[in-house]
Amino acid sequence: MKPSLHWLLIFVPVAVVLRLWPAFASDTALFVCSCLAIIPLAGLMGRATEELANQLGQGIGGLLNATFGNAAELIVGLMALSKGLTGVVKASITGSIIGNLLLVFGASALAGGVRFREQKFNKTAARVSITSLSLAAVALVIPTVFHVAANTRPAGWNRATEQNLSFAIAFVLFASYAAVLAFSLKTHRQLFRGDAKREPTKAGSWSRTRAIVTLLIATAFVALVSEFLVGTIEAARAKLGLTEVFVGVIVVAIIGNAAEHSTAVLAALNNKMDLSLGIAVGSSLQIALFVAPVLLFVSYLFGAPMTLEFTLPEVVAVAVAVQLVFQIGGDGETNWLEGVQLLSVYAVLAMLFFYLPPVG
Repeated sequence: MKPSLHWLLIFVPVAVVLRLWPAFASDTALFVCSCLAIIPLAGLMGRATEELANQLGQGIGGLLNATFGNAAELIVGLMALSKGLTGVVKASITGSIIGNLLLVFGASALAGGVRFREQKFNKTAARVSITSLSLAAVALVIPTVFHVAANTRPAGWNRATEQNLSFAIAFVLFASYAAVLAFSLKTHRQLFRGDAKREPTKAGSWSRTRAIVTLLIATAFVALVSEFLVGTIEAARAKLGLTEVFVGVIVVAIIGNAAEHSTAVLAALNNKMDLSLGIAVGSSLQIALFVAPVLLFVSYLFGAPMTLEFTLPEVVAVAVAVQLVFQIGGDGETNWLEGVQLLSVYAVLAMLFFYLPPVG
């Protein structure tokens, strides 16, 4: 009976009832229940992926973890794209990066720092990952810079050109992700030992069949509940007074990463800051280099091509988050005050997006 994210699984049948039973129809209630239901389902997907990774060996297992580590966010993004909510999709991309770096790492540093005076981590591995993330952030900023610069030129801004630019950048990001995987899983894997996304479980704790079945069932329910969530976003945000950007940057980003958030904090409480930092930076890196390009490529299949042009506040928020973590990761140690500082910046940015007027 100890507290567990699994308790939130009760919201899966509740969401189904709210969606299928007209007498209980409520877009706002369905939106909230869907958000809560995705959290434990994402956790089950992560656990099943990890179990399979442990059984398939370091190389294939690492690739499996790297590919499916953010599967829940990818599914939610795909559902949003199918409904034409590209604004929410793009906001969730930047929101996941900001949330992982400021909220997850900040909460981990604070929780661990309260228990331990100082916590150390592998600063060489951290610098490699954060540098890769910095380069990814630059690539995500460029389309916005193009948009602003093109508006000042005589020829003006052209959406088709911006789409071509975003498409080309997505290929670069994808290639960079392949290089990062080769570096971390093959040529320099000794730098990342102990930096897995979750603590290794005991071999054989789950059978391969159980892991595969759990992964398939959890994925199916994430897709189902994501459809509920996306279908109620417009009505729920209007009822709650939230903007599309706030829902994407804060709400959707948090629920997609909640399971990993708890794992990072628990790791910090056990003085395993390498693991906490690996979760925060690794998840952000995967969002920028893998999830964002995939969503852009798939958007063409839905007939509504997405660009990588973000709002100016989103670009500034990502740049600030990456820079702060880069500075903190430079000395190879954290304390509770650095956690408070990261959380303070996240709170300020959350208030910015809450009060930011809707576009148009």
